[in-house]
Amino acid sequence: MREYQRIDRISEEVRRELDAIIREEINDPRVDGTWSITRAEVTGDLRYAKIYVSVLEDDRRDSLLEALKNAKGYLRRALGKRMIIRSAPELIFVSDRNIAYGVHIAKVLAETGIAEKAEEPEEEK
Repeated sequence: MREYQRIDRISEEVRRELDAIIREEINDPRVDGTWSITRAEVTGDLRYAKIYVSVLEDDRRDSLLEALKNAKGYLRRALGKRMIIRSAPELIFVSDRNIAYGVHIAKVLAETGIAEKAEEPEEEK
């Protein structure tokens, strides 16, 4: 049980540090826009980290992932300097479409009027 807690803490730290590194140090114009790192999953041996990136604009998703893949070496080295671990994990960037899907569902609900009915308070009897 303790091993899972340790990996979860390391995964969250990787997510936080990578987000800060990308926002502060990467000057690629393809990285601008509305995006976020939703989660990181580090393997038990700390060799690999799957990084889930969510982008709201569909047309910018591929270019952002390509920019991050191109900067993978720099990001790994910067992550190794910020975190106190023996070696930084190899980064694998994956598109996370959960937030965009949630926005789509909210829009569909708003169009049908279901969301408005759910927000109305019930009358007291």
